[in-house]
Amino acid sequence: MRAARMSEDRSTAGAGLKLLARFGLVGIAATVLYAALAIGLVESKWIGLSPVQASLAAYAAAAVFSYFAHKSVTFMSSGSHRSEAARFLLLTATGFAVAYAAPALLTAKLGLPPIIAILVTCLLVPAVNLLMLDRWVFAQRGPGEQGDRST
Repeated sequence: MRAARMSEDRSTAGAGLKLLARFGLVGIAATVLYAALAIGLVESKWIGLSPVQASLAAYAAAAVFSYFAHKSVTFMSSGSHRSEAARFLLLTATGFAVAYAAPALLTAKLGLPPIIAILVTCLLVPAVNLLMLDRWVFAQRGPGEQGDRST
């Protein structure tokens, strides 16, 4: 009985690590996309976006990528786009607020370089997203994927 429970615990832990790895890979790709776009838009002489505008535009582009990648790769969700996209949009709006507030406060109010605001956004948003995506947005999993969710 004890061996079966330990094996179950390891299986759950292994599934959790796989989920975390998939989340991390998709998140890193979305974060790199966000950071590259934000920096490129701030530094571009011909586009001329402020740090806030660049951050928002980059965040929107990364969010579209993130939705489809998390739905299909990270969580392998079988839920409808109608419900999941709406939840994702609400979660993304929260992240979007951070993407606005970080550069607005850190660059405009505190005079820090744009890279600091970009880094704050890159660290804060993923931490909140993992929990909310797993438990709320993509709660309906495909066959065999329920075990990926830690209890």
